[in-house]
Amino acid sequence: MPLPAIPRRVKIGDAAAFAGTTPRAIRHYHAIGLLAEPERGSDDRRRYGYDDMIRLLWIRRMADAGISLEDIHAAFEGTTGIEQSLARLEESLASRAAAIEAQRAAVNRLREVGSPLGLLSPLVTGRLRDLPPGALRSADLDTLLVTERIFGPLGAAAQADRFIVLAIHPELRAEEDRLAEAEAALDDTMSPDDPRIEDLAAQRCAHETALAAAIERSGLDEALNVLLDREDEHAGEEEDGAGMSAMEAIGKMPYDFSPARVRYEERVVELFHSADQDGDRDPRTC
Repeated sequence: MPLPAIPRRVKIGDAAAFAGTTPRAIRHYHAIGLLAEPERGSDDRRRYGYDDMIRLLWIRRMADAGISLEDIHAAFEGTTGIEQSLARLEESLASRAAAIEAQRAAVNRLREVGSPLGLLSPLVTGRLRDLPPGALRSADLDTLLVTERIFGPLGAAAQADRFIVLAIHPELRAEEDRLAEAEAALDDTMSPDDPRIEDLAAQRCAHETALAAAIERSGLDEALNVLLDREDEHAGEEEDGAGMSAMEAIGKMPYDFSPARVRYEERVVELFHSADQDGDRDPRTC
């Protein structure tokens, strides 16, 4: 039985098809010096021989294994051992595996919870998952999302107690809604010197003090302290990949506040600080 025609050299398209890559990738290998560019024939086309194909096949096998082109080049040149490249690759794969596992855990939480709450950290999800349907509002989730981004899971877990209390105390939720509506009315038509700002700030402080008292009565603060102590044991084991401090994050989160609203927020902080100094209020609340 006669053999099929065996070419002595092949065009770039045939070389790419055999190696399982593309002509564009092969041209890139030429450009970075990973694969020597063969001489062109009389038709000004590249022709690849046996040695070229062997090199190309090894390049593809190493690239498919996840080894970077830079490390492949170094391995061919003998400037570094393949063991070093593999060690770096193994570290990278471990990191990617951890990221994939975290994604799977987030998806599972989302499926179990059945709401965007499942996309927050397990600390936050765990503290709020037993609330009745509808008790946690969309705006509450938005607030928790921002808090977790700025202060981390522990900060959002602490804030979760506030929403638990609002969910089980209708009178506190009603006051929260009333204050939120009044705060939204602090628009550009109001002067920062309007005396209503001072009065509203005092009402907000009184409301937050009532919330803190309700949290304490419910025992939620004790459970939170246990959680904080447990997490303190592992402090430093995980780092925020974003590398951004809380103050930096706060400065990058936009709020369309009027001058009147800004003054109101300042007065709320000042009143809370004054109360802390006098010892009249629970310092854990803001």
